[in-house]
Parts: sequence; C-alpha cells; structure tokens
Amino acid sequence: MNIRIFDLERIQSLYENTVPINLTESGFHPYTLEELLSEEQLKMLTSTVLGYGQTNGSIPLRQTIANLYKHCNEENVLVTNGSAEANFIACHTLLSPGDEVVMMVPNYMQIWGIVEEMGCVPKKFHLKEEDEWKPDLEELASLMTVKTKMIALCNPNNPTGYVLSDEEMRAIVEIARKYDAWIYCDEVYKGADLDGIEKPSFYGMYDKVMVNGGLSKAYALPGLRLGWLIGPEKCIADTCAYHDYTSITAGILSHKIGEIVLQPNMRKTILSRNITMLNENLQATIDWANQYGDLVEFTPPKAGGMVFIKYKFPINSTELSDWLRIEKGVFILAGDVYGMDHHFRIGIGAEKKDLLKGYKILTQALKERFDI
Repeated sequence: MNIRIFDLERIQSLYENTVPINLTESGFHPYTLEELLSEEQLKMLTSTVLGYGQTNGSIPLRQTIANLYKHCNEENVLVTNGSAEANFIACHTLLSPGDEVVMMVPNYMQIWGIVEEMGCVPKKFHLKEEDEWKPDLEELASLMTVKTKMIALCNPNNPTGYVLSDEEMRAIVEIARKYDAWIYCDEVYKGADLDGIEKPSFYGMYDKVMVNGGLSKAYALPGLRLGWLIGPEKCIADTCAYHDYTSITAGILSHKIGEIVLQPNMRKTILSRNITMLNENLQATIDWANQYGDLVEFTPPKAGGMVFIKYKFPINSTELSDWLRIEKGVFILAGDVYGMDHHFRIGIGAEKKDLLKGYKILTQALKERFDI
C-alpha cells in the first residue's frame, strides 16, 4: 500500500456510527428533508429523472455557488462529491512529484497523505497553541523555497476553530506571491462563525488561489455528499480531467437540493440555526471543562463545529479514546490523529441534550479512572 492510513477518517469510519454516544462529530446535527423542504420542493424531487446530470455540476447549481464568492461565475466552479474529493482533485491538478507543500497544522490531514503519495514534499507550519492558535507566519516564510508549489490552509481551522484575521490572510497572500506559489484553502466551515459575521474567502485575493466548500459541515447536510472547488477558469477546466477518473459526478438529487439550500434566504436560515446551536453548546462545554480547573483547557473556537481540548491526565490520547469508547460507550477523537498527544476533539454541533448526556458519562468515567 503506497498511501499512508488516513487515521482521522479511518478511526471515525470504524466507530462513529456504532457507539452509543458520539462526542466527536465534526459537523452539526443533520437536517431531514421534511424539515428542510416545502411540499412543492419535495414533490419536485420525486418527479426528478434519476439520470447522471451535468458532470461538472448543473449550471443553476454552479451559478448559485458562484454567487457566494466575489468575482466568480459558474466557469470558476466544479461540483464534487463532498469536499474530500475536492481536495484530492485540487492536489492532482496543481501539483507534480517533487513539489513542496507547506501546510498549516494542526489540520484535517487528508492533504498531507495525498501529497506524500504523489511524491511531493509536505512541510508543517504551526498554529501556536500558546498564542490562542494564531499562525506562526515567520515559520511559514522560513519554509518557503523555489520548490514550494502550494500553501495548504484550513480556515476556519479543523480542529481548533481558529479563523485567520484579514491581516493574517493578506500576509499569507504576500508570502505566496513572493514565491509564485498557489494558496489552497479548505473553507468547508465558512459561514459557521460564532459571532454570526461570515468572514471572507481567500478566493479573489490573489490570482493563484483555489478553495473548497461543501454542504457537510456548516450546512448540516453531510448525507448529500455535495462539495465544490472554486478557482481560476482554466484550472477548473483542468480539474474536470481528474473528476472523470474519480466520481464523474455528484448525485442528481444532491444537485437539486443544493441549489435550493444555497439560495440566500434558505442559506441564512440554516447558518443561523447552526450558529445558535454552536454558541449554546460551546457554553455547555466551557461549563463542563471548568469543573476540572487547569487539568482541562482550551481556547474557545471562533468558528466551526468543535473544540480542541488539552488535558493533563496521565494517559495517552489514543488510549484514553479507546478506553472511553470500549468501556463507557463514549467516542472522542484522540489528538494523536493530528500528531498532538494529550489533546482530544469534541464536536459541539450535536443536539444539546445529546451533548449533555455525553458530558455526564464522560465526567463519571474520568472520576472513576483518575479520581478527580
């Protein structure tokens, strides 16, 4: 096997649907079609011919997605099966063996495995936990060389919930411009800002930018498996060649539903519901963590659906995760999958009653194991 195991996804795939309490879901409590759509819209779906549809995304859907970005039209959009496929296609379109990729960490680590398998050279620049997860831009600049082809970002960040400031974004653009490097940004949590103020995309800030998006996280619709790539028209045309080798097209029903939910009023309703849930659950998480004093600490996220918690219990994070899952029926994601032991990720996009139930069991378990 020539590609490293994608630990984060492999572990979640094995356990997230089989444990009684999943505390590590990275999105928001999903909608049902009945909650989301009108009777007329549901009837439209039942009369839809289940053909392939347009492989790069229907024109109405791509126009709707393009409207979310400045200086963007449907020719700047490729519709994909989720943002994971978008990441795979983007890397294969923009990179060649021997290219260097400087990647923000911690991060959703899919791109690291992809570029390694491609024969590229990944390098890390860090978000600094001691500085509330602000990026180390001096480190980023120091890692850039004439071989650097891409700076890979995740903004809002998975797992920390950090959101780059306008000043930090401009600084990253200038570093990329100096080395004629691409910026590729995973923006799948865009719109899930706790303060309700949606932050800008990297797209449009520089001529060598490609970003992803999708309905799985901020929109609470993971079952649709609908994502997209946004980039320069020629590059998006090139991505179609790889898309033909992967999934060919997203599902026709996902196209139809995506077009509906991304209309301005519907989009606002969905994001507002999820932001309300996020703020309520963050407060519940702060209240839970406060009972442990300095044994449990985290910087509150600015966006996204999770918190990344540092702990001081005398146990490895994978061992802690396995013990809680096997013995107590509670699933948390070990910091080891991000290369950061003594951390774990908790999703705060669940229904509050389920989150509180999970925290109650987690509290009892920690008292039992560590007498705290």
